[in-house]
Amino acid sequence: MKSGKWFLVLLLGMVLMGLPLMNGSAKAADFNLTYSNFFPPTHFNGKLGDTWAKEIEKRTDGKVKITYFPGGSLLKGAAIFDGVVKGVTDIGMSCFAYTRGRFPAMEALDLPMGYPTGYAATMVANDFYKKFKPEELDKVEILYIHAHGPGLLHTKMAINTLEDLKGKKIRATGLSAKVVDALGAAAVGMPQGGTYEALQKGVVEGTFGPIEVLKGWKQGEVIKYTTDCFSVGYTTAMYVAMNKKKWDALPADIKKVIEEVSNEWIPKHAEGWDTADAEGRAFSASLGNQFITLSEQESARWAEAVDPVIDEYVKAQEAQGHPAKEYVQFIKDSIKKYSKK
Repeated sequence: MKSGKWFLVLLLGMVLMGLPLMNGSAKAADFNLTYSNFFPPTHFNGKLGDTWAKEIEKRTDGKVKITYFPGGSLLKGAAIFDGVVKGVTDIGMSCFAYTRGRFPAMEALDLPMGYPTGYAATMVANDFYKKFKPEELDKVEILYIHAHGPGLLHTKMAINTLEDLKGKKIRATGLSAKVVDALGAAAVGMPQGGTYEALQKGVVEGTFGPIEVLKGWKQGEVIKYTTDCFSVGYTTAMYVAMNKKKWDALPADIKKVIEEVSNEWIPKHAEGWDTADAEGRAFSASLGNQFITLSEQESARWAEAVDPVIDEYVKAQEAQGHPAKEYVQFIKDSIKKYSKK
């Protein structure tokens, strides 16, 4: 019998016996998912999104395949939440603040409470969600939350006092825009993606954000000063959410893997934010940029100036039936708790 016929006989025998045609051959995934992230692929949050997806593929033995779209390549930051709800993307990472007013409970996390670190902000954000489970997020499955380190002021000119800040055009998002206004500057709403060019062209004269943006988004190249205004340090909470129908359709064992990996990724983001802040500070310093430390008296002035932002939030949300006083007190207590760690 010719060799070709022998091969056909062998092939038929393997099929009849149910044996694999080739050792280690790839098998089709049972669940194909898409994941959109507005962070660039080179940013640590872009990388963590990628490794999160790969870890789930690994632990499900290939039953889940996740196609990853970083850098806003499928959906921009502000469109990701709706994209998840509508199934344009199955999973998404973005900021609650990019759709201001849509998440009234979660907005409490972004108030200028004086967050000391990204670790504290991330842990507080996850504890807050687990405790209150706000109905505004019922349309998606929240897998986990993370939040950046203290939002500080980065400018093209030295800002030593509130008077120096008066009237300056400062980029901000969400509730941080109200912080800017309360401090006497003029808030310009803008996501991180457009901030570098806006600073470079003079559209804005400064930006509020964590120190990590100075390296992670290269903004240290287009500013000259950072004012360490920790007393008004805010955060921006960010979600990793999944389409509700896709989540509900997953079997229990797959859900368990996703939940386990997501819980493990919370401290990874928390540590990543603090590492990125340290790298951002070092990068900015290497460019010759200066860091301004507020006096104790001036720091207290800044904190007092933003108190109305917190009061206004509480008043508005209590009128809508939300336990905003409880939100704020829980966050303050949680900041103290995680500041000790």
